[in-house]
Amino acid sequence: MFIQFENITVNVLVNENQINRGKTPLIFLHGFSGSAEEWKDFFNQIDTNYLPLSIDLTGHGKSSAPAEIKYYTVESLKKVLFNIINYFKFEKIVLAGYSLGGRLALSFAVQYPELIEKLILESATAGIKSEAGRIERIEQDEKLAAFILENGIGRFVEYWLSLPLFDTLKNIPAEKYEHLKSIKLMNNKTGLANMLKGFGTGKMPPLWNRLDNFTNPTLLITGGSDKKFTAINQEMAKSFPNAYHKIVLGSGHNVHIEKSEDFIILVNGFLSKKQGE
Repeated sequence: MFIQFENITVNVLVNENQINRGKTPLIFLHGFSGSAEEWKDFFNQIDTNYLPLSIDLTGHGKSSAPAEIKYYTVESLKKVLFNIINYFKFEKIVLAGYSLGGRLALSFAVQYPELIEKLILESATAGIKSEAGRIERIEQDEKLAAFILENGIGRFVEYWLSLPLFDTLKNIPAEKYEHLKSIKLMNNKTGLANMLKGFGTGKMPPLWNRLDNFTNPTLLITGGSDKKFTAINQEMAKSFPNAYHKIVLGSGHNVHIEKSEDFIILVNGFLSKKQGE
């Protein structure tokens, strides 16, 4: 279904017959160059006490891909998420985000903890601590944005999937890999370039000094082969008052694609865990 907010149209995947049935909403946020589609197969595997939804972030999938950078800032992205929660009249949600979607989920959660029942972050980060590191990353993302605009989505997807971060994706079945690739190819080059410029990791305000104030139950998931993000999440887990960090062996950065069964077991186990257990 499509929801209009001001100048933005947002594509939301949800079983509309299940809305307002007393279930807690579980909103999935995809990573950079992903889409709502990659979560769809999990919908019928989620604990039946929860209502799964996924959304196409601005510039991705079937959502709007405006030319103005202002629609891709963290404040604008948080506003879209806030508007979706209000649209459906949700009181509390579980928020789950992968990579870029995890950065957005964390940014939203620390601002609106009263709206969050539980938080799930897969291969995410609380941001780059040093200003020099942020500046360096912004420069890298500006170059990648220019590459996308100049060469188009096809060349970008080939390059993106060739990065060492995604080496372990080559271990998944060919059909699954091609489906993931097709999702990425459906994206808009303007949308992807603008997302890098507006909410690349360097543009994300670091949240390390706010983690200790977020007391809601939090699940951190990383792949055992993804050494960089596993180390980041081990540090994050120490900063959160109420976090669990689970490392999925045999997986890289994209756990929900590479090890789908392990991912859903972890998520459902976390959802069923009562406060204080």
